[in-house]
Amino acid sequence: MFRTVQAISTAHRQLEGGGFMVRRPFPSRGLATLDPLLMLDEMGPVDYGPDEAVGAPDHPHRGFETVTYLLAGEGTHADSAGHTGTLRPGDVQWMTAGAGVIHREMPSPKIQREGGRVHGFQLWVNLPRAHKMTRPRYQEIPRESIPKALSDDGLASVQVIAGDALGASAVIATHTPIVLHHWRFQPGAEVDVALAEDHNVGVYVFDGVVQVAGRDVSDGQIAVLGPGQALQLGSRGVAQALLLGGRPLREPVAWMGPFVMNTEDEIRQAMLDYQQGRMGSIPPQIVKPSP
Repeated sequence: MFRTVQAISTAHRQLEGGGFMVRRPFPSRGLATLDPLLMLDEMGPVDYGPDEAVGAPDHPHRGFETVTYLLAGEGTHADSAGHTGTLRPGDVQWMTAGAGVIHREMPSPKIQREGGRVHGFQLWVNLPRAHKMTRPRYQEIPRESIPKALSDDGLASVQVIAGDALGASAVIATHTPIVLHHWRFQPGAEVDVALAEDHNVGVYVFDGVVQVAGRDVSDGQIAVLGPGQALQLGSRGVAQALLLGGRPLREPVAWMGPFVMNTEDEIRQAMLDYQQGRMGSIPPQIVKPSP
């Protein structure tokens, strides 16, 4: 049975972090969450001049995962657990905050110094109750390691960040079944995508117009799908979209800023732990200067 479109919602814009603009398809008035997915932000595309680029200075997380997927630019990260690294176009960082970390996400020193285009996504994935306080974990996957596949007609290509598509399987391990695909379409593309029937699924279009189950979904819109075992995608022109979803947790969600737990008491404890320094801090020397 093929899935159909149940609703289409348009992303809104808002400032985040140190003052960068995002397009946010959810949560929004049109779509609260896509259980187990909590939030999707499209960062840019924006062209910075020298000394203009901004990011997200030190901030805490607990109880969920952040997935950063960069399309253009260069970003650095560091955290209170001692991790540090650089993301370049096509790279993915899947961070399991779990019990809690202090995190810093910034444009690279080169982008800050010279400017340039920045474009990417950050997805928040809820953790089930049993894994809320798990030890923080990082999976950093360079673009060359992200599995890729082509449709039979060669007009649709996919990068499989999580889940499976067209015989390609993700290399990233997830706590619960998750789907995250980056689809690119050439004019006339048509492809059928197999999906687990028990998943909530949406398609966010960020370039052009994509035909989702026979309906046109435009740049900046997300289509929420009904039940089924497969999805028909296509395009009359050049277009790009994220297909995302997962098996719903169906658990209570208590959410305040960077903390996502199951109860209000757990949120208060997270705030207390952060305020009392139990999530640590990022040593100044952990971020090395760019050459």
